[in-house]
Amino acid sequence: MPTPAPVLSLRDYTPSRGSHAHDHFQVLLGLDGVLEIEVEGRGSGIGTGQAQVVAPGDRHDFEARRGGSVCLVLDTPHAPWARCVEQPPADAPRLHALARYLAHCLQQPQHAALALQHGPALLLEAWGAAPSVADTRRRRIDWPALAAWAQANWHRPLGVADLAEVACLSPSQFAQRCREEQGQSVMLWLRTLRLAHARELRLEGLSVAETARRTGYRSPSALTAALRR
Repeated sequence: MPTPAPVLSLRDYTPSRGSHAHDHFQVLLGLDGVLEIEVEGRGSGIGTGQAQVVAPGDRHDFEARRGGSVCLVLDTPHAPWARCVEQPPADAPRLHALARYLAHCLQQPQHAALALQHGPALLLEAWGAAPSVADTRRRRIDWPALAAWAQANWHRPLGVADLAEVACLSPSQFAQRCREEQGQSVMLWLRTLRLAHARELRLEGLSVAETARRTGYRSPSALTAALRR
């Protein structure tokens, strides 16, 4: 399945409260008003000139203050945005100026296509999230081998610490590397891998009960529910 293309949009948030999670990164850049946002229990506000990146799988609750909030929003699956979840913009004024320019272009039919095509890459560059020299010298993670190890251990609960030990990294290092290189949290990566394996077994003709047993689902009904989702 091809990787979805990034989507850039201009959004007006109202005082009505919202709550959801995505399977991609969401970059919010404040243009007007203040958007109150709580990500996995951590609260903050996105005002004019401020920005925040929500990682895949992170539930976020949001509500605009009286008068509403306008944000430039980028929905993207690209893994390099993982660096920006914890890393503030290197040059916030430059990033804000670019966000305002892209917002203006999106409202002009003759410029919208170019903004949609080049905006995502320009925003990442303006954030200043290029890999450092030290990053290129880090221990390489063999993701296919790690996935094979996980599949062989579906019979027991797996967590970040288990995978980190196999990868010879600390849990915090492994969690960060997973966001950077796979574009999602460790547990979301595991859930996606487990579900993909279950689908493969079902296509091979295995029963729901046997597939659930082999992939570590607690019951056939739990597997059925996961497949439907």
